[in-house]
Amino acid sequence: MSQLDLARLQFAMTSIYHFLFVPVTIGLALLTALLQTAWYRGGQVAYLRLTRFFGTLLVINVAVGVVTGLVQEFQFGMDWSGYSRTVGDVFGAPLAMEGLAAFFLESTFLGLWIFGWDKLSKRVHLATIWAVAGGSALSALFIMAANSWMQHPVGYKVDPSTGRPQLDDVWALFTNPVFLRGYLHVLLAALVTGSMVMLSVSAWQLRKDLRDDNGGTKDKAQNKARVQDEGTPDATKEAASGFRLSARLSLFILVPALMFAMLVGSELGVTEGKYQPMKIAAAEAQWETCQPCSFSLFQIGGGNNDQTPTKILEIPHLLSLLATNHWNGKVLGLNEVNSQYQQAYGPGDYVPNVFIQYWAMRVMAYLASLALLLGLWGLWLLRRERLTHSRLFLNTAVWAVVLPFLINTSGWLLTENGRQPWIVQGLQLTKNGVSSSVSTAEVAISIVAFFLLYAAMAVIAAVLMTRHTRKGTGPLHQDDQPTPEMTY
Repeated sequence: MSQLDLARLQFAMTSIYHFLFVPVTIGLALLTALLQTAWYRGGQVAYLRLTRFFGTLLVINVAVGVVTGLVQEFQFGMDWSGYSRTVGDVFGAPLAMEGLAAFFLESTFLGLWIFGWDKLSKRVHLATIWAVAGGSALSALFIMAANSWMQHPVGYKVDPSTGRPQLDDVWALFTNPVFLRGYLHVLLAALVTGSMVMLSVSAWQLRKDLRDDNGGTKDKAQNKARVQDEGTPDATKEAASGFRLSARLSLFILVPALMFAMLVGSELGVTEGKYQPMKIAAAEAQWETCQPCSFSLFQIGGGNNDQTPTKILEIPHLLSLLATNHWNGKVLGLNEVNSQYQQAYGPGDYVPNVFIQYWAMRVMAYLASLALLLGLWGLWLLRRERLTHSRLFLNTAVWAVVLPFLINTSGWLLTENGRQPWIVQGLQLTKNGVSSSVSTAEVAISIVAFFLLYAAMAVIAAVLMTRHTRKGTGPLHQDDQPTPEMTY
């Protein structure tokens, strides 16, 4: 593999790993804020237990996410100095805003929330967790503004003396049509991720409680230790009942968030079809221009060397509708778009990896539909007051926690792979953004080092979150009640 291939592999590895934690942070921060708000308004102890429980999962997730984010930004100077040098005057602005405003806001108020339980009044302490939720969403705003500029460059002019783009309209970054829909899509995906994590954890606790009630796998020694950890049997039951509340909250957020995410994702596809027609054509492996266009649910073959795959179960007009919002809309084929790019930018092959693009789109769409069905199933059981008694649903919900992470990863593969071979659409090719002073061996060694570091962090994060999840909310003694006043 060349230095370019290794640099791309490294950035893909660190980006995918980092984005496993980002949507959990955004989603769980909001859900934790909702739980604490419910406790603040109603005074129900179960909501306080849930706030502390899911807040701890949030803190663990943030700790790992911060480290992975730092490594990712480090690569801009190490592997992609050509990119940083060329477009740093534009790309660096939203990154600086994210670091100086959003990240400091989120981290500062997270610290106040963690250490302020017995120091701040209930109202002020509640405001800190909402500030954390707002800071995480604001952080995503600046990052998405930078990424959207790479998809559709706006608000810049080229310096004639250096040939490098310079930012001349910062407002254009935040009115970029790709950004507006892309950012909303990310926020909704974060809500889906946080809700699914909360649902899965709640289902695990409810399943454990159901199993103990039925006596199917009840172990006296384990239950004795559990009672010692959590207090009296009544306290154990009360702690378990709180997860019914978190399961209900997660379902109420999950289903509408998924529906809106699908709608916004469809509109984002229309926007990208206007500014990045190659990405949309590759997502359907559509080599020739069509009008109207069918959408294939599945295909055999396909790829950059196979322009005639066997498409199975084609739905007439659906691709036209998804790509243009018109029943008989025209969708440009890969060959025609490639020819247009060659005339505009010079000789070359501007077609991305079609196999990745085609299947990333379908994995994202199909798994999102599966998650929606799960959410609707849960709401139906909730309405019938059978949610906590359905062993099949609880078992399914526990394992369904992997769905949003697969959906998010597929979505980013669809977004970033579809831009190739451009690192900035129409301005700079990826091959021209790589560092010239870093050798292939150095990149390979750093990949191994990052992989080992990330593997160790993954194990630590998994152990911490799993142990905390199994522990449950625990008792809340009178001495543990937060002091509703400022102390000095």
